[in-house]
Order: sequence, then C-alpha cells, then structure tokens
Amino acid sequence: MRIERVENDKIFVEIPLTTQSGKTRVKVRNSFYEYGLPTATRQIPFTQKHYIEWQIGYDIDKNDREKLALSTLQDSGFIGANGKNKALYELSEFIYYFMQFGIIKKDEIAYLIDFLSKVKSNELIDSQFSILRTHPIEREILGINFYHSQVQYPLLVHKFGVFDILVEIIIKEKQRAIGVQPMLYVCFPITELRPQNNIPLLGRVAEQKECASLILDANHKNFLLESFRIFGILSPSHNHDIRQILERMIGDNL
Repeated sequence: MRIERVENDKIFVEIPLTTQSGKTRVKVRNSFYEYGLPTATRQIPFTQKHYIEWQIGYDIDKNDREKLALSTLQDSGFIGANGKNKALYELSEFIYYFMQFGIIKKDEIAYLIDFLSKVKSNELIDSQFSILRTHPIEREILGINFYHSQVQYPLLVHKFGVFDILVEIIIKEKQRAIGVQPMLYVCFPITELRPQNNIPLLGRVAEQKECASLILDANHKNFLLESFRIFGILSPSHNHDIRQILERMIGDNL
C-alpha cells in the first residue's frame, strides 16, 4: 500500500475500502477463529465485525516501474533470493522510517539479524507443515458422478499483545513451482483506520473509491519488528531477503 505521508514520527498508510481484489480486502467475521468473508462495502454499513485483510509485502521488483512508483524508497536496493534487484516497500519502508525516527535502534536490528542467521532450514515454517488431502469417495450430484475429497491448508495465527492486530499465515501450493509456500496476511479491525473525510466509518457504507489511513506510530514498534521476524522464518528465500534488508539498514548502505 502507498504511504501518504511521513510526519511527526508517524507513517500514514493509505488503505482502500472499496476494492475487493489486490493486496487488501475488507472482510467480516465475529472472531478471529472464524473464516472471514469479503463484503460489499458500498452496500453494507461498516460494523465492529469488519476488518482489513492485507497481504503485506516487504519488497518490490525494480524492473516493474508501475509498482516501483508505490515505494517511497525507490533508490534503495538489495538482491533478492530470486536474483532480482529489489527496492524496499511496505513493511521494509516502515522499519526504515522507524529507524530514522529513532523508535527502532540499530542494536534491535542487529539482534534480529543474529536470530535469523541461526535459524536452521528444518525449523522454518515451510518445512514443518504439509497440505492434507482426504481419500476420495464417490458422490453423485444431479446425476453426475464425482470423486469427492477434502483439502486442508495449515493456518497459523499470531496475535500482537493488546492490539487487535493479527498475522495469519496460510500454507498453500506454489503456483509456478513444486512445493508449498507460506502466505502472510496482516488483519486488523476497521476501527484502526482514520477516515480521510473525517466521517466515522461505523454505521455507514463506503463512498466511491474511498480510502482511509492506517497511522503507524511508536506504539506499533513491536508489531513491525515481530512481523519482520515472522517473515524471516517463513522459508529459506524469505530468510535470505529479510537478512539482506536488515544488514543494509544497519550498515546505512541502502
């Protein structure tokens, strides 16, 4: 998501409220134990059950000029595990600015690098879970014979202290390769957002192409560091990328 502005040691992140495709979606559920369902925000008023699901990232391919324009740190760079030249984006941008603010210290980054460098490959999340498929059974539906089985995807949920912010990790098949891949989502209630039009969200529907602001300040420090740590234990490629980013940050050579 695009950073609107950075001021007074705060980061203002623009979150769309009406798009149901892309990296953020507005969903509804009664508790984090439930599976959230997308909702029509232009038709159904916001309630306490509404939340944002954000497939947050930490980098962006420098060769993709359109996406690169979303980063405020386009001149930053590191080589990803896939060999591509990357710039900082989203979570990495937030960590960078928090370091500039003095909220996150270099020794905290050094500690995180040391932790991630000692993680063994068999301890990473992608090596500890598998996708389960039940044995197929015959089933007839409207005169058509099928073989019915169920697929179970592992889901991990981490809650951040007193905040109603969650990280959800779901393990799915890789789309363009063999194996599985962990996919990370940040989830937080709609009440965490500040409407850009200053009209409270609860009890009303979204305006056309409306966005709201997620404001990150010193209170979100642990959330950012812990999210980076979780990214670093997802898989070998994630571990490589996160350590590359952190090492460049601590060396001031972005």
